[in-house]
Amino acid sequence: MSDNWILPFGAEGDSDYPVAIRPGRPGWAHTGLLVADLADGESRTIETGADEYLVLVLSGGDVQVECGEHSDVLAGRANVFAGPADVAYIPRNSTVTVTSTGGGRVAFPFARAKADVAYSVVRAADIPVELRGAGQASRQVQNFGTPGTLEASSIIACEVITPAGNWSSYPPHKHDEHREGVESELEEIYYFEMRAIAREASLIAQHEASGEAGPSFPGGTRGAEPPERGGTRGAEPPERDPFGVQFVYGTDERPIDVKASVRSGDVVLVPHGWHGPAMTPPGYDMYYLNVMAGPGAERVWLICDDPAHGWVRQTWDDQPIDPRLPLRG
Repeated sequence: MSDNWILPFGAEGDSDYPVAIRPGRPGWAHTGLLVADLADGESRTIETGADEYLVLVLSGGDVQVECGEHSDVLAGRANVFAGPADVAYIPRNSTVTVTSTGGGRVAFPFARAKADVAYSVVRAADIPVELRGAGQASRQVQNFGTPGTLEASSIIACEVITPAGNWSSYPPHKHDEHREGVESELEEIYYFEMRAIAREASLIAQHEASGEAGPSFPGGTRGAEPPERGGTRGAEPPERDPFGVQFVYGTDERPIDVKASVRSGDVVLVPHGWHGPAMTPPGYDMYYLNVMAGPGAERVWLICDDPAHGWVRQTWDDQPIDPRLPLRG
């Protein structure tokens, strides 16, 4: 039932978390994600139990994190396209309270923990930003929760930003079986937010790509308004409907077939199989938050390209990275 892996915004949530993905659904055992829209001064308290959690501001004001003897402020950001954000790691068997200053959207990725790891905070300035791919396969990866950046037991997490018209999660790849040093077994969550780019931003990108001296516009080159949800996904003018497309497909032994149209707040789950591309049409920038974990003892991300498409990587050697990257707001 491939439709079981496509969760439109609000399809699986509750009054506290309109997005609430938890282990325990059939075929899903290791990862979860909660997303909360908080008013100024509003809080969420989580008992982590057997899971380790991350606290990540998606958009809005600062948040105060209280966990045992620890008290930290995570800086807010205008929206998910504004560069990396501070992140807090919350150990298993902990109580954490997160309170918003000014209101905003906060994500709580989590995974089953296999060991005790200490509370920590990674600041935005210390998060590696990787420009991956080339040409129309260019995208920006913010490695806030990967093994090289964050100490954790099981969870691996990152943010990917794909400019309008580009292909991401490409070539299609998988990580659904343990093969020592070659592939790791990880299920994966894709949480999406989309936005329509401003006409001015499109004009600037065209001039930059051509090498011409282009026009300048006040207030930066890309819109600063956070994506909204509800109705036609909210703050966008009614004639705009930012969307992207996500593919997941399986093998003969483990079939899965997902062809999902995704909008802000939607989730696609990848229990197994080849996943990609994630495509964003001209006019719309794509963001997705990836959350991964699996049964293996080693916390490592090892992937295997679909052999029918892996050759595409070789074509990137003589292509420049999209000049719109990195996006910073």
